[in-house]
Amino acid sequence: MTDIWQGIIPESDLAAYRAAGWGNPSGMGARPALLVIDVQYRTTGTAARPLMEAIQEYPTACGDAAWRAIPHIASLIAACRQLGHPVIFPHVAPKRPYDGGRLAAKIPVAMGIPQDGYQFVREAAPRQHELTIPKKHPSAFFGTPLASHLIDLRIDTLIITGCTTSGCIRATAVDAFSYNYRCVVPHDAVYDRGTVPHAVNLFDLSQKYADVASTADLLTRLADIPARA
Repeated sequence: MTDIWQGIIPESDLAAYRAAGWGNPSGMGARPALLVIDVQYRTTGTAARPLMEAIQEYPTACGDAAWRAIPHIASLIAACRQLGHPVIFPHVAPKRPYDGGRLAAKIPVAMGIPQDGYQFVREAAPRQHELTIPKKHPSAFFGTPLASHLIDLRIDTLIITGCTTSGCIRATAVDAFSYNYRCVVPHDAVYDRGTVPHAVNLFDLSQKYADVASTADLLTRLADIPARA
């Protein structure tokens, strides 16, 4: 797993965390749910393009990194649907002039995304019966009914996919950890506009709040969990 952040996190830091006993795996429970966060055209662009081209379409796009993650996200969606595990789609709600909050000052370009940018990416879109949760802030928990739904579904593990690794993924994982959910972040099914923020946040999540694994490893783990009706 260290190859994700190899060359970015100094070996001295890695050694210190190991020596202190951080980063133990928390494992998965028996009732997982998959979160697909913000996989909308505003974060991917309408086609795979280098970042500097993608942001000409949507300034919030992550370019090629998004399109490398989408097949992995789609495979996790398919597996969870087949096994009967809930698939939930927290997503950024269209911005209105009066609810920008601090975002309007910090990232004003995010306030002017065209409506079509808020559409779900076709390869990772919800089905009619699946839960979609609009959100106004980075965490999928903040100001939303997500926790209530998870309690009702008796979920004990969250698989967190989507974007951005350093923003909404991290914020959601920290809140999920705070609610005592087991968290798994598949490193190839999350994406960010920056390679260093992506790697550094995956490292930090792996040490404190979540298990970081590959999609292939996670699919193997899912196959060992009994399917739900």
